[in-house]
Amino acid sequence: MSRSAHPAGPRHADVLPEGHYAAPPVDLNALDPKVWARTVRRDPQGVVTVGGVDVRALAEEFGTPTFVLDEADFRARCRAWRDAFAPDADVFYAGKAFLSRAVVRWLREEGLNLDVCTGGELATALAGGMPPERIALHGNNKSVAEIDRAVGAGVGRIVLDSFQEIDRVAEAAARHGVRQRVQIRVTVGVEAHTHEFIATAHEDQKFGLALADGTALEAVRRVMALESLELIGLHSHIGSQIFDMAGFEVSARRVVGLLRSVRDQHGVELPEIDLGGGLGIAYTSDDDPSEPHQIAKSLRDIVSRECEAAGLALPRISVEPGRAVVGPTAFTLYEVGTVKPLEGLRTYVSVDGGMSDNIRTSLYDAEYSVALVSRASAAAPVLVRVVGKHCESGDIVVRDAYLPADLVPGDLIAVPATGAYCRSMASNYNHTPRPPVVAVAGGLAGTIIRRETEDDLLRLDVG
Repeated sequence: MSRSAHPAGPRHADVLPEGHYAAPPVDLNALDPKVWARTVRRDPQGVVTVGGVDVRALAEEFGTPTFVLDEADFRARCRAWRDAFAPDADVFYAGKAFLSRAVVRWLREEGLNLDVCTGGELATALAGGMPPERIALHGNNKSVAEIDRAVGAGVGRIVLDSFQEIDRVAEAAARHGVRQRVQIRVTVGVEAHTHEFIATAHEDQKFGLALADGTALEAVRRVMALESLELIGLHSHIGSQIFDMAGFEVSARRVVGLLRSVRDQHGVELPEIDLGGGLGIAYTSDDDPSEPHQIAKSLRDIVSRECEAAGLALPRISVEPGRAVVGPTAFTLYEVGTVKPLEGLRTYVSVDGGMSDNIRTSLYDAEYSVALVSRASAAAPVLVRVVGKHCESGDIVVRDAYLPADLVPGDLIAVPATGAYCRSMASNYNHTPRPPVVAVAGGLAGTIIRRETEDDLLRLDVG
């Protein structure tokens, strides 16, 4: 994979050639608040704490690797997104980023809705107590059983992704004797400035119904002809880890153009549009994401301007942040196993996890930060590559970073901004049990997803 492909956007494509690296930070003990969860601190002895809890105590009680989630930070980000869009817009947390029953409970209590895209995510949403009317179901190939379960549960909206799905949802709604609220996912031909694998609105991809060839407008016609479906609006999602709002402006213009065509052909102004998610976060100090209130104002301005030009009433907007809520709230705590200096190159630092708990570096060429957290150090910085324990040369957690020269086996290091897509994409590669997720708040820590064990793996192996 080319090093120029990066999910954080085009400015990360201008990478330095191999062997030429950015200067080390002035202070290796500093913790950039842009990257770390809000309650993360170094105590007077130089040990990192989160929610008032010492990381050494977390490692002793829960082991390593462990995903450590700052509950207060998570809740604060939920409120920031809710308040930025209230009262005339809706926020749906994208459950695919990370989901558990505890997270569902926090979302419910803090006033966010929930977007799910599989039967398993729907089951977790319902088990966590999310009211069905605050759930949206996504997905490009929802099974008949998943659709039936969602309609039967009374989910607030289903996002339609194909002609076949229109029929499946209509049939399920008729069986249950309900009129199911739906949106149509529109492929608007906008490719976000992001990694090819996670850019979703260009034409040649599996999601949505194309605007350019009239497929989306035909989908509108078919839905409106079915009594068991209520078309409430259109949906567009243009990618992930996006910092530049220009893509949303083009997308909104095209979605509003379709709203105008629907009005002109069917005499109906659809009341809602969903602009998706994909807003970026800071994985390193170089990243500069916008705040929720800035994003809300920008999206409102874009949609208002386009609707005014089209002579349309302003529809209700919804957005789907996932990474932007949970990503910054967690870090992965590792124990150093080996330290291997390669003269004239770099030092390889091996930890007790790897691509089984963070596939993003291998999959997307993602960049991360890292810090020594079990103590402070006055040693000189050395260029390191943090790698895992798996039998793959691509098993890299942090490709290039600086750690103190006195790093030794047994030290604890942490990689911030791993709340999104790390535990949810984790695997059992090399028969490695997946790490737990530990939530910390107010000086207390508790498991919200327990560590898998070898017995768990063997129970699935029926011989």
